[in-house]
Amino acid sequence: MKFFRALYIFGVAIQFGLDEFASSTRSLRGLRLLVRTVFFKRNLTSPRGARLRLALQKLGPIFVKFGQVLSTRRDMIPLDIADQLALLQDRVEPFPSKRVSEIIDQSFAGGIPKVFREFDLVPVASASVAQVHFGVLLDGREVAVKVLRPNITRVINRDIALLDWFAWVLARILPDGKRLKPREVVSEFRRHLTDELDLMREAANGSQLRRNFIGSSHLVVPEIYWDYCRTNVMVMERMSGIPVGKIDELRANKIDLEKLAASGVEIFFTQVFRDGYFHADMHPGNILVQHDGRYVALDFGIMGALTEVDKNYLAQNFLAFFRRDYRGVAVAHVDAGWVPKDTRIDDFEATIRSICEPIFDKPLKDISFGRLLLNLFQAARRFNVEIQPQLIMLQKTLLNIEGLGRELDPNLDLWKTAKPYLENWMKEQVGIQGLIKQLKKEGPLWTTILPRLPRLIDNYLSKDPIGEHEARKEQIKDLNRKVRILGLTTAALALCVLALAWFRL
Repeated sequence: MKFFRALYIFGVAIQFGLDEFASSTRSLRGLRLLVRTVFFKRNLTSPRGARLRLALQKLGPIFVKFGQVLSTRRDMIPLDIADQLALLQDRVEPFPSKRVSEIIDQSFAGGIPKVFREFDLVPVASASVAQVHFGVLLDGREVAVKVLRPNITRVINRDIALLDWFAWVLARILPDGKRLKPREVVSEFRRHLTDELDLMREAANGSQLRRNFIGSSHLVVPEIYWDYCRTNVMVMERMSGIPVGKIDELRANKIDLEKLAASGVEIFFTQVFRDGYFHADMHPGNILVQHDGRYVALDFGIMGALTEVDKNYLAQNFLAFFRRDYRGVAVAHVDAGWVPKDTRIDDFEATIRSICEPIFDKPLKDISFGRLLLNLFQAARRFNVEIQPQLIMLQKTLLNIEGLGRELDPNLDLWKTAKPYLENWMKEQVGIQGLIKQLKKEGPLWTTILPRLPRLIDNYLSKDPIGEHEARKEQIKDLNRKVRILGLTTAALALCVLALAWFRL
């Protein structure tokens, strides 16, 4: 089955002219020439980014989701392609009402009548992993019921395995493969999709977010009804509000859009720096606005988490940017190990200055974060910056915040709104209170490490790192050679099969 699925993917790639992307890799140019010769009748008048988007849509919902994630990796792909991938919508046909009834009956003794006074079998939303129905519990509480698609686990595992294989090959045939970490991107994607397949985990995510913002004047999170949650069914409080994308309706209800935009920025920084836990799928379809001006967060399948190291690194960079301390940004990258230690700080500083200085003192409507990110990633490539996979979801969320900000208040000054919050947070972290907090946290760890320290040092000194390093280099060279041969051979065989099928048609 995997072979035929891979063959189908090759066929779709050729149909939409995705072999064009191989022209940038010298070892694959001959293969592309062969494809163009065999399939010379193709109509490829659309831009390459649009063709890639259409190909992913044809391949199915998992590839659509992967395209959405890839749209945030502007270090890996050009801006025109990233913009097209950002247009991908995760909307699919709902599965039959009969299957919904069967799933509910299997999940609850007595089925729908024993749990719900009312249950609408027509879904209000349908996506690649699950769909949502409205209902009323026997005690009268109005609820939203999320139901997992049947057999979705098998489909996801099959396509993720193929994506991982493609990433494995790309990591070895692309000159920039090691730095771009395509397999890590797929691994991160796999982890988030796996999380979405367990609705108990999503329910726990929503419960945690609700607890973090209980009593908040900016954000409301629906209550999870745990007695009615299963791995494939989640029941939560039904929320009412205006979709955040309906600007005219927000204005008609006298919602203060400027205040709403500023609240969005505060919510984002609160999640990231106070909690280290944030909603990582903040597109307009997942956000409502209540009549009192508070946001409502929906869909908790994709959440991001940051370590204390990540949070401190991000805060230092944000503050340095806001203060136009470009040397501070450069030093933070070196200290974090994201650029080689021998990087010339003054050169790196000058490059960051040339990218960031033009955007200051401008309203949000005049700033393109997409262009800014592209320029930063191009600079990253020049200085061999290693992109950190754990921050991909955060970057995606930042782009969503930009889109919402442009809609709500194009004149929002992101810098002035965020700077005071970050400064206060940093004072708490680096002051006496921060020191005491860290000592309390790290104390138990040091009590276990210190007695073992002499043995750990002796073990390290007894190793032969030089010999191990040379042997590993030879293994990597041999592996790269075998992967190139394997990738080219597989592609050539697939082309032969497709060519035969093409001419039979």
